[in-house]
Amino acid sequence: MERYNLSLLTKRLLESKLVLMGKETVKDLLEIKNERTLYRVINDFVDSGVLVKVERGKYRVAGKGSTFETANFLYEPSYVSLETALNYWGILSQFPLETTSVTTKKTVKKEFEGRVYSYSQMAVKYFGMYVKIDEALVATAEKALFDQLYLASKGIKNINFDEYDMTKIDRKVFEAMTKELKASKKMMDLYLKIKKEDA
Repeated sequence: MERYNLSLLTKRLLESKLVLMGKETVKDLLEIKNERTLYRVINDFVDSGVLVKVERGKYRVAGKGSTFETANFLYEPSYVSLETALNYWGILSQFPLETTSVTTKKTVKKEFEGRVYSYSQMAVKYFGMYVKIDEALVATAEKALFDQLYLASKGIKNINFDEYDMTKIDRKVFEAMTKELKASKKMMDLYLKIKKEDA
């Protein structure tokens, strides 16, 4: 088994500026060849409070990383969208209890540090149109609305029409997006209903 100096490894880890990392990233970053040594080093990092275990094989530097970054990291590929992004952009005033994202993988819920992260499956052709905010991928305001309407049209999400502030949506951008992505009639009917409620 390799011998190691934990304080030197800690210094190297923190100097890397990485916040979220998988086991293999730790192995490559610290140039650890032996799997048993890697296991011991990671356990020592967790026991000493340098790293926090997010889930099996995934870690976060203690005290670092935003909720949105964690959401992206927990389940990949994904980006923050739906109620959470709509709240972030000021379209929904009600703060969601869960951090909501979309993914091309199956729909799941995960929990970390008392917070629920939910991921709704989105068709591959609709996945995208996000921006990077402080290292996290977040749907644009218009795409978050599109994603919400898409899932509502499938009966997966509910929409309280009177809670939406549509003045924060660039309607030209949104309507161009619905044409480009070939939004269904059901989606467009929901959109028109929101527009009417907000008028």
